[in-house]
Amino acid sequence: MKNRNFAVSIVLFAMAFAGFCVAQNPMVGGHDMSTMKNIVQNAVNSDDHTTLVAAVKAAGLVDTLEGPGPFTVFAPTNEAFAKLPAGTVDNLLKPENKDQLTKVLTYHVVAGRWTSNDLRKKIKEGNGTAELTTVEGGKLEAMMEGSKIVLRDEKGDTATVTIANVMQSNGVIHVVDSVLLP
Repeated sequence: MKNRNFAVSIVLFAMAFAGFCVAQNPMVGGHDMSTMKNIVQNAVNSDDHTTLVAAVKAAGLVDTLEGPGPFTVFAPTNEAFAKLPAGTVDNLLKPENKDQLTKVLTYHVVAGRWTSNDLRKKIKEGNGTAELTTVEGGKLEAMMEGSKIVLRDEKGDTATVTIANVMQSNGVIHVVDSVLLP
């Protein structure tokens, strides 16, 4: 009886812990993000990332971002894309601009699973800045502004992480408020 009670206690603890871990993933775009789904599967459920999803499809990056990774994606919102000059997104989505679109999108991806704690640690080790190499091959500079992580692109423009640590089966997403450009 003692072993049975112990086994039941372990199962209940495991279930409670699993529920706690799943509940810790932030909602994005009004929807739950499942740690059991990959980057693309979750992104298509976010009302705030319809432009990003359309761009990923147009660039032919769906299979890559559904792959094993792990990837860290700095995911611009629809509002971030809307900050670009008028016509920029429509122009990038044209088939003849696929290479340029791919370059912009892969500039938002870093190999590995970089949580906000990992980024903060790297920033601290770098005396206030951390250099990240993107999948595109360019550099992003990460820094802190108060308690927020901010990224600076090669042109000197910045994007702030507004929602951190959206864990995925194949990486992590950090929602950002601006589009970064190589």
